Amino acid sequence: MVNKIHNKPTLKKFRNELRKNLTPAEATLWGMLQNRKLEGRKFRRQHSVGNYILDFYCPDEKLAIELDGEAHFNGFQGEYDLKREQYLNQLGIKVMRFENKIVFENPVELLEEVIEAFGRN
Repeated sequence: MVNKIHNKPTLKKFRNELRKNLTPAEATLWGMLQNRKLEGRKFRRQHSVGNYILDFYCPDEKLAIELDGEAHFNGFQGEYDLKREQYLNQLGIKVMRFENKIVFENPVELLEEVIEAFGRN
């Protein structure tokens, strides 16, 4: 039996709940990414890899985009995020992190950074 690491069935209910309850920043960014709006790349929202659920994932680029509030930049959450990022990097997945507010304050810069990351894996 193949060890499935993408979208494990055990996380399906949780992924669906997260999709139904996007944060305002996630909903705004999703509007910019869905339907191949960014350079024709397909993004998935709330896609799981292993036991981790990624905010957005582009399979062709092996690129994850994470939107984080202030709690992610210190303490326990920061340690968890580092461990998670190391796991994803071992699988060849590049992780880009942005603070929620940048989606609203400078979305063009955010999208330009994502485009610059295309083709780097």
